[in-house]
Amino acid sequence: MLICAQYILPVTSEPLRNGAVLVRDGVIRDIGDTDMLRLRYPEEEVLDYGVSAVMPGLVDLHTRMENSVMRGLLSDVPYATWLMSLAEKSAAMEMADWFDSAVLGGLDALSSGITTVADITSTGAACTAAQKLGLRAVIYREVGAMDKNRVDYAMYSAQKDILHWREEVDSSRIAVGVAPAPVFTNHPSVFSRVAELACKENLPVAMRLAGSREEFNFVMYGSSPFAVHTMDAKRGYVEIPPWLPTGVTPVRYALNWGAFDAPNVMVVHAVHVTDEDVRKLREHNVSVCVCPRANSQLGMGVAPLDEFLRAGLRVGLGTDSPAATDTTDMLTEMRLGMLLQRSVNTRRFLDTSTILELATIGGARALGLDDKIGSLEIGKRADIIAVDLSSSHQAPTGNPVSAVVNITTAADVLLTMVDGKILYEKNRWHVDVEVAKNIARVIEIRSKLRA
Repeated sequence: MLICAQYILPVTSEPLRNGAVLVRDGVIRDIGDTDMLRLRYPEEEVLDYGVSAVMPGLVDLHTRMENSVMRGLLSDVPYATWLMSLAEKSAAMEMADWFDSAVLGGLDALSSGITTVADITSTGAACTAAQKLGLRAVIYREVGAMDKNRVDYAMYSAQKDILHWREEVDSSRIAVGVAPAPVFTNHPSVFSRVAELACKENLPVAMRLAGSREEFNFVMYGSSPFAVHTMDAKRGYVEIPPWLPTGVTPVRYALNWGAFDAPNVMVVHAVHVTDEDVRKLREHNVSVCVCPRANSQLGMGVAPLDEFLRAGLRVGLGTDSPAATDTTDMLTEMRLGMLLQRSVNTRRFLDTSTILELATIGGARALGLDDKIGSLEIGKRADIIAVDLSSSHQAPTGNPVSAVVNITTAADVLLTMVDGKILYEKNRWHVDVEVAKNIARVIEIRSKLRA
């Protein structure tokens, strides 16, 4: 199959004009001028997307697909209030609801050009949905226990689920990992136990850390809304008080408990960090996911992306929970992330090429998958998207990267392909899911949650 377009954006090399990508057996076999490749491979099926940009699929480093059904139900509230409201809504969800919600999230991802998701789940719904939809994914099993006496059982349950999920998925496309719950819901020994499990089973690790001022104050000073929230009666017995101040930053707190001892660790958010925190992340080769829209929407702050880049950290972007951002749109995520950084950081002007790299090869590097995905290179897996530029206000454009980042949204995605298999074309689905039935179920679930 030859995928042709006015622009080819390999990301790791210069854009090509009037180019094509040859895909065979799920792998990129050739890239070059359209006319040359058509002569070289005259028998190949040709898909010509005209005035568009063909580029690597977007890598979403942090999402919660199973929260997709809650889009728009928790709007206009700050982070701590949002978390508590999310917990209340979640209590009304049944297992079938989580699966249907995760399927909706996967459909949103594919229709917005996301080919790889990193998802934290406690139910496993995201794992099942990613397998069924054909997404590439890293699914992290969340584990947490506030009471020390419950840590053993929590870890046992997590390991059991992880081994089961591994058996249920296509291991060439989906990896299973582990994620400690946030520090304000966790006994600190969970962090070291997670690292031990990750080393034993060769698991990737993701942890949400240093995301909000409330979390920072909780860890450093023992005072924030979380100090009250940890005493919620629904949590049952916990040590009293479970939030004694530590006098250190959240990153240092996690480090002190061995959270970064595993070989493949990613920190999500990292908004409230010090220079010393950044150095420690670099020393332990920890990758970072920044979530500009969610952090802005919930009033969490702006991650110091420039510091991460200057420190040489592996960095990518995440859309975070649809319950916070209302959409799973990495194209919008890129643009807002870039503009926020330009506004708050005048030392380095973040350009469109860099932000596109973060959403593709940067995300792949953060997950340790850059040998397989993240750029259009011969020999890599054919995770490819096409983005329409014909209606761009920049058309005809001399800078297709600028047009993609500054103008396009999820609505401009024409094609999403994973492993050489077309899963989405404009308003057409090629997935093993009854889309109309899923939407009907989602409407039913949302009615229940509103009630």
